Amino acid sequence: MPKYVIEREVPGAGNLTAGELKSISQTSCSVLSKLGCEIQWIQSFVTGDKIYCIYRASNEKLIREHAQLGGFPANIIAEVSTTIDPGTAEG
Repeated sequence: MPKYVIEREVPGAGNLTAGELKSISQTSCSVLSKLGCEIQWIQSFVTGDKIYCIYRASNEKLIREHAQLGGFPANIIAEVSTTIDPGTAEG
């Protein structure tokens, strides 16, 4: 299944409380369970005014549907073509 990076513009994201982040996560998981096994949330990174999410999904349309149903922005969705890490320099 393809992997995607989603950039979500969320003003003040870095100041969200643990409770607010938990609520957002619960909403996301609830929507994911309705959408089935063709989409999976892997991890998210919260910064000052943005949240960057890593997902696996059968297609970009499913990611947009998740965002719409959950009330989340999905400003940029980019499919990951490959990944590199420090080990790439050695290979």
